Amino acid sequence: MASSTEVPDVSDGVLSPLSGRLRVLLGAEGVVDDLRRHFGIGLPPGQAPFTGSRFEHLAGGGDRWEVADRFTAEDLVAVQTLSVTVPAPVALDILEGPLGARLSHLLHAIPKDTDMVDAGAEVVADGSPADQAWHLLRDQSDVGWVIAGKLLARKRPRLLPVYDRVVRCAVGRPPSFWLALRTALREDDAALHRQLLELREVAGVPGTVSALRVCDVAVWMGHRAQEHACPR
Repeated sequence: MASSTEVPDVSDGVLSPLSGRLRVLLGAEGVVDDLRRHFGIGLPPGQAPFTGSRFEHLAGGGDRWEVADRFTAEDLVAVQTLSVTVPAPVALDILEGPLGARLSHLLHAIPKDTDMVDAGAEVVADGSPADQAWHLLRDQSDVGWVIAGKLLARKRPRLLPVYDRVVRCAVGRPPSFWLALRTALREDDAALHRQLLELREVAGVPGTVSALRVCDVAVWMGHRAQEHACPR
């Protein structure tokens, strides 16, 4: 997910393309209502929230201390709430095989209590433990970049974002989405990060939902109607 392309911390007063695009999307009419609908806040009787509303909270969350450095069966179910499924052979290897052991080693080296806005660039850079874990998962048979990213977002929801085809279609394809998003969050005295926290508060979304997840949900909800036009 990372790239050797260097992304600066600041932009000399000029917003990066991703920052500008996200500010437009997050400032659109209906964003608060989209967040409430997704997370099931104030829904009328009989209307269910999106299954993705359980992604970060299922079984107490994938980043709780006792399981933060290993993938569990609950994590594999959690990613299914985001409409993807880890292939059975890969799932078994993650839970019981050498793949799981390698991933646990890498997870141990990824910060547990750090928001992306506060992380050093080296945490999400090319060759970092997070980047190595992403490549290791991506390269498994029938996994790919979307599932790999969602699995890691489950384990480090404050640090690593969900990034799928709908979000990519909405915000574009920077050389490294992680580094570009980190830069966007830090620009202008972390204005974008603060905007996400304010949206979370106004919508009544629980504080246990990360700023990154608020961003992903808001963008995805606003763009999902165009999913058919998004490139594969």
